[in-house]
Amino acid sequence: MARKKTPIRLYIAVVLLFITLTAALTSFFWTPYRSDDTSGGRLEGPSAAHIFGTDRLGRDLASYLMAGTRIAYSIGLSATLIAAVLGIAIGLLVAWLPQWADNAASSFLDVLIAFPTLLLAMLIGAAQGRSTWTAVVSIGIACSAIIARLTRILAKQIMSKQFFVSARTSGTGNLAITFIHILPNIWQVLSVNIAVVFGVSILAEASLSYLGLGVPPPNASLGRLMQEAQATVLTAPLGAVLPGLVIVMIVTGVNLLADAIRDKLDTGGGIGQ
Repeated sequence: MARKKTPIRLYIAVVLLFITLTAALTSFFWTPYRSDDTSGGRLEGPSAAHIFGTDRLGRDLASYLMAGTRIAYSIGLSATLIAAVLGIAIGLLVAWLPQWADNAASSFLDVLIAFPTLLLAMLIGAAQGRSTWTAVVSIGIACSAIIARLTRILAKQIMSKQFFVSARTSGTGNLAITFIHILPNIWQVLSVNIAVVFGVSILAEASLSYLGLGVPPPNASLGRLMQEAQATVLTAPLGAVLPGLVIVMIVTGVNLLADAIRDKLDTGGGIGQ
């Protein structure tokens, strides 16, 4: 039997994520300059001293991009973790509720999902004040409804299977059934959705920072760098183009990876198989 070829988008995803992750991890112990170092000339072009040039404050763009990429990954991963834990817990709880309560909770989740994620994160961030932690929590809460709804749907599918009915009739407790039968059978599908939520979190963080509601200065933020560079985009376009390119690389890489995982699951059998 012929071996199935690895899709090209998986290679693209690996390359994009490798480049951005390498920059992010390297920034933990080295950058050409401090991300808040303003000793360079204003709006300098690429040179040996500053390979991507400087911004309007005299900061080295390469250093700022590396630090900004690290923060984007940190906030994206943290927010996704909060969204996953909260969403999975809520989704499983709703799945176990009586039918009337399940319907009510599902309708409420649908309303939250219909509410724009960025707008919900903005409302939470504005209410709690501007900080890195607020950005993480607000994005995580805003994205949790998406995971909760999917978890509830997948759990309900498992609850219709014969092995689930057998476990219930054998006297196995609900908590044990959840960890033994439900979670192992829905985790693969959930992982694809969680990967997509990570990309959404990266975009939300950049958008919040662009609007002045995200990571406060002097912390590096790709969204804030784009906002600061918009006034000089015609004379010094790299300041706006490069942070946008980094965001696109991360989100595209994650989405392509999620697509590759989804294709793998589609050829590997359905839930509970």
